[in-house]
Amino acid sequence: MMTRVALLILFSLACSAFGIVVPPDNGVYDYHLKVGVHEADRIRKLENEQRVAGGSTTAIAAVPYQAGLIITFRLVLTSVCGGTVISDTRILTGAHCNNDGNNIAQSITVVVGSNFLFTGGTRMQYTGVSMHPGYNPWIFANDVAVVRVPRITFSLTIQPVNLPSGSELNIDFVSVTALASGFGITRDGDSIGATQMISSVNLRVITNNECRNVYGNFIQNSHLCTSGAGGVGVCLGDTGGPLVATINRRRVIIGISSFTPRDGCQRNMPSGFSRVSSFASWINSQ
Repeated sequence: MMTRVALLILFSLACSAFGIVVPPDNGVYDYHLKVGVHEADRIRKLENEQRVAGGSTTAIAAVPYQAGLIITFRLVLTSVCGGTVISDTRILTGAHCNNDGNNIAQSITVVVGSNFLFTGGTRMQYTGVSMHPGYNPWIFANDVAVVRVPRITFSLTIQPVNLPSGSELNIDFVSVTALASGFGITRDGDSIGATQMISSVNLRVITNNECRNVYGNFIQNSHLCTSGAGGVGVCLGDTGGPLVATINRRRVIIGISSFTPRDGCQRNMPSGFSRVSSFASWINSQ
């Protein structure tokens, strides 16, 4: 114990001496072991119950661009993330879903057109993944990746969402209300319940300065944050998923869920996203 304390003190002194700022526990680094594996277990248990009890299968039509990622790593462990259909061969997600800094995906199953992550819908194995070259899990920077899949057949429950383009690339979206969706939990302390399916929540975009007041200078211009006022936000298991705004009757993805408050999603704290307009050129090149 004393050795560990001494090492921590020496590490802190070294960081101070060299001007290194150590980021807070941000939910990006080591995401799979801290969050994803536990959420995979919860969601799988839920869906076992639903096979018996039944349930509605219509909600996905409201967010037909929503994808689920089932990720395996270390041979036997399973994790989960969200994703977004942006074309018939590409899924947009967070880079931490492929490599969280401590674990690297060995395979990714992409699920589209389903309310449930482990049952139903169209399922396919990824054929490749590109992570943004500036991705850094320690400071949740450039947390963007494109997963490639075999050609998707579109339907009423599977549709691509638009990337920002034209004048949309210059909008900061402050005060815009956008829709976040995913397969994760819906409130703190929840176990995935027998009525849980894909869920969504409306979130209001706030300024990056407001977000810095909570998370510090790790918030960059390429981040986008939403208000947690009223106990709303992105919860465990939803990172990598979309934040979508309706602009001139077009559904446009403006954020990729990147980090959530480690104390819980109902603590009135902002949710953090990668700002898609900052990465549109790179995404389109993949």
